[in-house]
Amino acid sequence: MKDKNQSNVQEGYSLVSNSANTMENVECGQKFRNMKGMGWIVTCLFIVGETAGGGLIAMPTAMISAGLVGGVAVILFGALMCAYTGNLLSENWTVLQQRWPEYRSHCRKPYPAMGLRALGPRFMFVVSSCLNVTQFGTAVVFLLLASKNLESFLQAYGGVQIGFCYLVLIVATFMLPFTMLKSPKDFWWAVIGAMVTTSIAVSLIVYGVFTDKDACMRHVNYPAIIPSKFFMCFGTVMFAYGGHGAFPTIQHDMKKPYHFKRSVYMAFAIIFCMYLPVSISGYLVYGDSLRDSIIPSIQDMTVQQSVNVLITLHVILALTIVFNPLNQELEELLNVPYHFGWQRIATRTGMMIAVVIVAETVPNFGVLLDLVGGSTITLMALIFPVIFNFFTTAANTKHNGALANKDETPLTFKEAVENTPKHKLIIFSLILFFAIIGGGTASFSAMGTMLNSEFSQPCYASLWTPAAEKNLDFLNATEFVQYSAVGKVNCCGMFKNISRLGSSEYCLDP
Repeated sequence: MKDKNQSNVQEGYSLVSNSANTMENVECGQKFRNMKGMGWIVTCLFIVGETAGGGLIAMPTAMISAGLVGGVAVILFGALMCAYTGNLLSENWTVLQQRWPEYRSHCRKPYPAMGLRALGPRFMFVVSSCLNVTQFGTAVVFLLLASKNLESFLQAYGGVQIGFCYLVLIVATFMLPFTMLKSPKDFWWAVIGAMVTTSIAVSLIVYGVFTDKDACMRHVNYPAIIPSKFFMCFGTVMFAYGGHGAFPTIQHDMKKPYHFKRSVYMAFAIIFCMYLPVSISGYLVYGDSLRDSIIPSIQDMTVQQSVNVLITLHVILALTIVFNPLNQELEELLNVPYHFGWQRIATRTGMMIAVVIVAETVPNFGVLLDLVGGSTITLMALIFPVIFNFFTTAANTKHNGALANKDETPLTFKEAVENTPKHKLIIFSLILFFAIIGGGTASFSAMGTMLNSEFSQPCYASLWTPAAEKNLDFLNATEFVQYSAVGKVNCCGMFKNISRLGSSEYCLDP
């Protein structure tokens, strides 16, 4: 009978097929390769599928905060920075596999392992905590997004209006059985499918925006740029690009992990080409009538709901992936057995309840997206890769790539500077400057929005209002209406009342 430690090694979380982790490794010059694993093109597609999706529909709204020129600059600069830091993570993992043989086989937490080797055990805990917070925040955002999309779909084709807060509970209940699955590691093809659905969604969004051009561009309004809102754009962009937490795991499952550089640069080129046309077209046609998502602004209902379904499919798949490492972390902390049983059901249900509570407390995915993007995702995508590469590659240079001794300690800051090329120090300094300023300001701006009148009150706030009895009655929160008599779209124009369908009765309330 296997003991738990053995099971722990064999059943560790992996986003893709674990075959690369369990095969014998062979040395190829000074770099290491696996006997089996993904090629760099498949890895590229996997990065696109894992990264692009939820942030796509919020990118045009981000441009409202920054303006056309500023928005394009932030989207381009964000892609360049995130592609570069993705390559830094690739260099870090290549060095770890060269100098620490234990990383050539299975590694359950490769990103925290970088923190361990770069700065010591305490930083491993910091990285692990940031990963968990990022995944938890992303799970909340995706749950809210899926609920919002379902609300729109039911209104459009079922003539049913159900309170958004109830839909959060319904979606969470629907998703709960899928979070009980052992691991999504054997379903990497599904994430590739997510990339396909996102690509189709991009084409449909651009087409839908184009069909609204004649009606909306005559009445479009472009707001003045406000510095605090400009930096909230940074948080949205980082959420849209920041899949770095999973990159080391993906790289570890490659046949030639040192080819991850090719994958990451091509992937971000593809993602940039997805985001840019959606962002520019949405900004030019709809202007400040855009809200958290571009989907409700598309006035062709067939196109709108097709995009809705595609993005929802992506989000549901992403939720199963995001929840899995969170659940495994909690189960490891509580010493839950690896076989399926009541303990797994209890812990994973508890995790879902925690996500639902936060979602019901902050029922506005746009603000949460900015907050998560500006804080923990900025750490994972920009700050940590730079810091870890700074110390890890400097140590590799100092020790001439030799195998690490058991008593080897991280370099001091002075030693790291002495063993790092000057041009690299300049690039690192610039990235850290923009990350700290942009991420910090985006986080504070999002928190400010959460605390003032721009933000929606918690779902359970109705419990303390005079209308509590009405709001607690589920039937009173559900209404069946005729398709032609209910608002379906976020209409365009300065007053959000322009519809190419000819009547403002189709407009959702501003």
